[in-house]
Amino acid sequence: MKKQTMAEISSHKTQKAAKAFSRRTVLKNAAAAGAFAAIGPYLLTEEAKAASGELKVLIWTGYIPQSVRDKFEADTGVSISVTNYGSNEELLNKMKATKGRGFDIVSPTLNRRPQWEPLGLLQPWDMDRVPTDKVVAGLLKGSTDEWAWDGGIYHLPYIWGTEAMSWRTDMFTREYADLSYGDLWLDEMKGKVQGRPHSMMAGIGLYLDRIGELPSNRMIDAYTDEDNMRRIWTEITKFAVEHKPWIRQFWNDHNTQKSGFMQNGCVIGQTWDGPAIELKKEGKPVTYMAPQEGAFTWLDGLSIPVGAKNTDAIYEFLKVALQPDVGGMLGNETGYNPVAIGSADFLDEATKAAFQEAYPDDALDNLWWWPAEPVWYAAARAEFRDKFVAA
Repeated sequence: MKKQTMAEISSHKTQKAAKAFSRRTVLKNAAAAGAFAAIGPYLLTEEAKAASGELKVLIWTGYIPQSVRDKFEADTGVSISVTNYGSNEELLNKMKATKGRGFDIVSPTLNRRPQWEPLGLLQPWDMDRVPTDKVVAGLLKGSTDEWAWDGGIYHLPYIWGTEAMSWRTDMFTREYADLSYGDLWLDEMKGKVQGRPHSMMAGIGLYLDRIGELPSNRMIDAYTDEDNMRRIWTEITKFAVEHKPWIRQFWNDHNTQKSGFMQNGCVIGQTWDGPAIELKKEGKPVTYMAPQEGAFTWLDGLSIPVGAKNTDAIYEFLKVALQPDVGGMLGNETGYNPVAIGSADFLDEATKAAFQEAYPDDALDNLWWWPAEPVWYAAARAEFRDKFVAA
């Protein structure tokens, strides 16, 4: 019997914990929100009343809408300063440069734990102050299983979402049963595609695996060791470079995905759910859907840098963020998915409809959770990505 590597074990743990969750789980837990809401208005704790200064948050673009900022400030009396970023690499570089100082909360993605653990840039959560009963259990387990070291927990769930297929509905049509990452490379899409280089290449890997041209166990083999990774990604890179003329633009954050469709001539793309669903809900001719290979799925959390100053306000923000009505605000305004139990009761009908259209039939059972990334993986992937971008 083959001995599992640490990368395999970590990847399997991540996928097992995360697969326990879907929006269906939230709907099943909706009753819990009723009991919570019955308590009445949120009551300020003594810590919140005593907290002073400004809570400084470094987080993904759009993750704290103005309505959530207003709610936090009204409930706690603490002001909040939000600085945005567009990638995990940007966050890591910022924290390395400041040695974990300058912010009270940051938002790393679940699968990036191997890159954070050795850096010593985070401090553990005081789990006695965390309202764990307000978080969907499967997501909480993902964080507490993956981000546990030296006797502490360093990551708590905040928002989850996916990256899959989006397109201009006035220029392209496709049903779920036929939708594939391979549609990006149709002849008629030449010069009309947008995507993020490294995840678009992972999509190529899933597509080539599904059609039998590059077997990779749904790309999981690429995480077992560096030799396998390089073998698989060498073939992915050949395909990507050959199809570089299909690319209209590479996006690098939330807003460039939207402008790609509305200003820059993109017809189809591999994008996050949030930007495409925002456009869809605004009435723009854009839709979003998981393909047959599965939607790439991620969980972004909340972590405390070693240099955090406003400790009491950090825990007050957590309490506010995990209220089901605030989860509804996050779902309605970002296009991403909240983690608080009972949030589904506060989602508007347009958001619920967009979710159902994004994940029809068995799409939720076929989610592809990003595995934990060893440091060697991230470095090697950057080499292949750069070849694609420079081609």
